[in-house]
Amino acid sequence: MEKINKVLLLGSGALKIGEAGEFDYSGAQALKALREEGVQTVLINPNIATVQTSDGMADKIYFLPVTPYFVERVIEKERPDGILLAFGGQTALNCGVELETSGVLERYGVRVLGTPVRAIMDTEDRELFVERLNEIGVNTIKSDAVESVEDALRVANELGYPVIVRAAYALGGLGSGFCDNDTELAALVEKALSFSPQVLVEKSLKGWKEVEYEVVRDRFDNCITVCNMENFDPLGIHTGESIVVAPSQTLSNDDYHFLRSIAIKIVRHVGIVGECNVQYAYDPASMDYRVIEVNARLSRSSALASKATGYPLAFVAAKLALGYGLFDLRNSVTQCTSAFFEPALDYVVVKIPRWDLGKFHGVDRHIGSSMKSVGEVMAIGRTFEEAIQKGLRMIGQGMHGFVENKELSIEDLDRALSEPTDRRIFAIAKAMTHGYSVDRIHELTKIDRWFLYKLRNIIDTSAELEKFNSPNDLPEPLFRLAKQQGFSDFQIARSIYKEVLNKDTDLCMSAVRTRRKELGILPVVKQIDTLAAEYPAATNYLYLTYNGTTNDVDYKGDHRSVVVLGSGAYRIGSSVEFDWCSVNALLTARKEGYRSVMINYNPETVSTDYDMCDRLYFDELTYERVMDILELENPHGVILSVGGQIPNNLATRLDAAHVNILGTPATSIDRAEDRHKFSAMLDTLGIDQPRWRELTDFDDIEEFVAEVGFPVLVRPSYVLSGAAMNVCANDDELHRFLKLAANVSKKHPVVVSQFIQNAKEIEMDAVAENGEIKAYAISEHIEFAGVHSGDATIQFPPQKLYVETMRRIKKVSAKIARELNISGPFNIQFLAKNNDIKVIECNLRASRSFPFVSKVLKINFIDLATRIMLGQHVEKPSKSAFDLDYVGVKASQFSFSRLGGADPVLGVDMASTGEVGCLGDDTNEAVLKALLAVGMRIPHRAVLLSTGTAKQKADMLDAAHLLHKAGLTIYATGGTCQYLNENGIPAVRVYWPSTPDQQPQAIDLLHNKQVDLVVNMPKNFTGTELSNGQKIRRAAVDLNIPLLTNPRLATAFIRAFTALPVDDIEIKSWDEY
Repeated sequence: MEKINKVLLLGSGALKIGEAGEFDYSGAQALKALREEGVQTVLINPNIATVQTSDGMADKIYFLPVTPYFVERVIEKERPDGILLAFGGQTALNCGVELETSGVLERYGVRVLGTPVRAIMDTEDRELFVERLNEIGVNTIKSDAVESVEDALRVANELGYPVIVRAAYALGGLGSGFCDNDTELAALVEKALSFSPQVLVEKSLKGWKEVEYEVVRDRFDNCITVCNMENFDPLGIHTGESIVVAPSQTLSNDDYHFLRSIAIKIVRHVGIVGECNVQYAYDPASMDYRVIEVNARLSRSSALASKATGYPLAFVAAKLALGYGLFDLRNSVTQCTSAFFEPALDYVVVKIPRWDLGKFHGVDRHIGSSMKSVGEVMAIGRTFEEAIQKGLRMIGQGMHGFVENKELSIEDLDRALSEPTDRRIFAIAKAMTHGYSVDRIHELTKIDRWFLYKLRNIIDTSAELEKFNSPNDLPEPLFRLAKQQGFSDFQIARSIYKEVLNKDTDLCMSAVRTRRKELGILPVVKQIDTLAAEYPAATNYLYLTYNGTTNDVDYKGDHRSVVVLGSGAYRIGSSVEFDWCSVNALLTARKEGYRSVMINYNPETVSTDYDMCDRLYFDELTYERVMDILELENPHGVILSVGGQIPNNLATRLDAAHVNILGTPATSIDRAEDRHKFSAMLDTLGIDQPRWRELTDFDDIEEFVAEVGFPVLVRPSYVLSGAAMNVCANDDELHRFLKLAANVSKKHPVVVSQFIQNAKEIEMDAVAENGEIKAYAISEHIEFAGVHSGDATIQFPPQKLYVETMRRIKKVSAKIARELNISGPFNIQFLAKNNDIKVIECNLRASRSFPFVSKVLKINFIDLATRIMLGQHVEKPSKSAFDLDYVGVKASQFSFSRLGGADPVLGVDMASTGEVGCLGDDTNEAVLKALLAVGMRIPHRAVLLSTGTAKQKADMLDAAHLLHKAGLTIYATGGTCQYLNENGIPAVRVYWPSTPDQQPQAIDLLHNKQVDLVVNMPKNFTGTELSNGQKIRRAAVDLNIPLLTNPRLATAFIRAFTALPVDDIEIKSWDEY
């Protein structure tokens, strides 16, 4: 092996649908593997919230867009020996392929480590892929690659409908879908071609089984399969949208080995070095199969396989890329077997996707070949029933398992079964209770009967439980069976107590828990040890189950454990930022001499990696399961403030059970979360807040609105990320929204508050010790209030705040911290208008911006907070935010292109799936880097403007001048065009879709690719205004044209790219600022 001294690793950028936290996990493992070999590492990843972009992970970190232009400039500066492309998802792969084909890598003498680019292209380019597999006689689906709509129609008619369309070089099935006729095909292919140069039209095998294998190969041609998985849902649903089960349950031994040998044959023939994923369509009746695709990189499935087996795939793949053989490496989980050993599983793993479709207006809820889910959970059990019920609770969408949920209203059950949506599994439960037979459900869903019979068992047990009325009457065998099938205490309570449960849930649940313990029905802790207990595992990678008799762990009960509760499934509003917080809390606890313990169940995270903590419980974050674990661990205390809202919501109940909550007391958490108590406290302290009232009926609400006037903000108590919260501008909107919001929760009525327009929103992230603030960061939103803080573009240190405003913010924050006696992290959101500041809310936990401010300031807020929570006294850091001579800008990543039909407009409900953070010498540079990193592109030809209200038109005038000066053509709709012309800016008038007979049409400009930036703001919320604007916005997203919908952000972007040519952007690593 030639010695490699310096390696460049490409990250995947912001989390988006189809490319999420699994690449933080794989990149972080690869960096660890390289560091162990003494190789210098350079990382390019603008995602400032990830663990891999933390201090000490890579030697040099560049927060820059992962695009060929910026990567080439880093290569020119750093001169690495090698580059790794397999750890940053499709973003890194596509970027690497482009650098190779344009000759950049050769010019700078950079070697691609691991799988060669030729092999990557063989698996990504559909025509080459089919050719390569034909050489070894492996079956692929009948298909043809095309580059135009005409060719696509010809191919489809030759193959015969239905067909499936897929885009090459795309991730998560972007631009793919099923078509039954020419019209559907033409629309889909146009969209797909705007994201990809080549589109594949193939014969549909909807309804076959989908099976996957993860294969590892080294350069000496040694191969092993690490895990095989099967989709619960049949072919036709993207594997990222499917419930996935590992190891496969319904394949016979012959089937399993038959497909395994083909997978190995493919990987050897293509010449993969490292990790690879092979997907099959399989028809068990005829043993007929087709290879659907081969991914020559770490994928979503490989993160799952790695967590499901405990085999550190990414770590091994990175070592193999350096030239090692499998026989050289130790399996770092068992510590004694070599990596050249196939894992064996004595448990069942179920992965369930998490969708957040309810957050979007107008989105299509059907799931299919293109991915829409934003996160996933992984549940481990000893039976399929146990694992699936655990998983359905983990998704966190108000369900308690497969049964005993609130009644779903489904109009047409047959249709809900045959046309899958994100709720199909619950439609199956409903069908079973309505007397559908397994065969009938199988016909409608094509889901294997084996799974359906297992689900049937759960329904039968539930019916048995419902015959009893008290936990003391329950026969022990039935009680035990229910727990073995994954029933929670809550489900058992609901089946026994029926309606009574709603009156006092906690009491009914504790009665079940008490009786269960009297009967000695307790969970046991089992270890994941990759080899089904043949070799002892050295790590503590654990799960709880009722299908077992002995614990695999010997508990010392020495009160030296610190338990950190994780953040659960990634969703809109709670993502990788909280994983960064959890990991840092674990590292600090360990450094301070405590045993660090993690509870989390998200397979895409670094916090669930085997070497991040001393004990990892891959299990639920429900009150019941957390208490099970705490009773075994008997810890020093529990940290709730680093995992977002899920752990925070447990505070009051854990406190009542006398659990030692480290840091801010539970009573304070309740005072901040409960709006009444919080508001009353602000009044006592003399702190201003927007006027609000908590109301329970329509008459009171109308009376209040008459006092403060529209617009008003309406929201229920206890939420994360503005769920079920809305700004209403008139009576009609108010009434429509209240119907939705009132259902949210009966115990918590609705809060209506005055909404202040054109106010700045400011965030204070801080850490306090016994009520005294030790470190703080004040950042400002570029957009005015009204855009959710998770979607806003944030700059830190603030650039446009009065010194007086800053002084008041510090003063108010200090009062609140003292009053609530905060110890640990907290965040306060303020509104500021002309130096008047008002407090909107206060969270006594780490917020989404903690990693961003920690990395810009270079002070680790979570490390400080954790030391305080462990009872240490910390000194105030000496430097202040004003000493920075650079600016950080955090921008949001939206995934509207995957959410067909959703209106891509921003409001108080959060819509972004991820974020980036970039540093610059001034605001312009930081804004430009950040927006390019979330997929904006600088326009070179023309811009389409339609700029909303008179005030917004005036706000955009300077920007329009700059566009004109830069020589761009400006197209504008009616009012905007007139306004620009009156102000001496030439603009070409275009027409709205609502007047189709006038030319030129705005939509045609987009379809003909005449415009390379769309700036569109809705003027008001009337029907035509929205549908006109919505059509334009949606077309921009579907045709992959950059879109901005906020005047302040649009102005900032336009100011940045007109003032600063891209070539003048400085290429500086984090440590150079």
